[in-house]
Amino acid sequence: MKNLFVFTLVSFLFPLGLMAQKSSGAQDYTTAVLWEQHSGEYRALAFQAYNFARLSLLEQLKTADSSKPNCVVVDIDETVLDNSPFQGTEINKGQSYNAADWAKWTSMGVADTVPGALGFLKFAASNNVEVFYITNRETSEHDGTLQNLQKHGFPYADEAHLVLKSGTSDKEPRRLVVREKYNILLLCGDNLSDFSNVFYRENKNTKEQVDLHQKWFGTKYIVLPNPMYGDWEKPLYKGKDLKEADRSRQRQEALKTY
Repeated sequence: MKNLFVFTLVSFLFPLGLMAQKSSGAQDYTTAVLWEQHSGEYRALAFQAYNFARLSLLEQLKTADSSKPNCVVVDIDETVLDNSPFQGTEINKGQSYNAADWAKWTSMGVADTVPGALGFLKFAASNNVEVFYITNRETSEHDGTLQNLQKHGFPYADEAHLVLKSGTSDKEPRRLVVREKYNILLLCGDNLSDFSNVFYRENKNTKEQVDLHQKWFGTKYIVLPNPMYGDWEKPLYKGKDLKEADRSRQRQEALKTY
């Protein structure tokens, strides 16, 4: 009888131990990843963004400087490629992000497309508008990234149009290089710093900057939904070398309540 009790207790506690191992705080992101993977609303918002992009592009073409060729600038992650399987894998490991895991994921070149992205960029190409992919992926991720874009048939997925991270995550210097030779008619991204470095600098109130630049959203700036991660989260955290559980606690403390 005693042995049966011990066996039953161990059987009960063992799965709890596994749950505790995974409950490091990373599970906070579960609903966000599930929403992106399973909800019709996510797809609708992505299609809505790229439908606006088509209309806006046609408007921009009417007044474009004819002395330069035209282009659109797009981010890659959660703008044209969907990395939610990576995020789901990390959660199941009890973490929100691991650099080695990310490098493995991007090297596989198997990310699916964000709804509407491929259709819009093909539409842009059909109007003689080139596409520059300005991403904060590292140069070491070049091959897997290019392979992934080419696999889906993204236009202008080549050496000249793939612009990887070059020492800084601030994309403004790279945008300026493109702007020297091209009219940038439209920018698409899931993070505000994909559009302008007025949203990039540390300790800047991005909500205030959005209000100041509201006329550009849906006309020049096309924002894709991404509830899984982003720069918006960084100001929530205080301290260095925080563990997942620490970040989870600070997220909880940042909630607005009544």
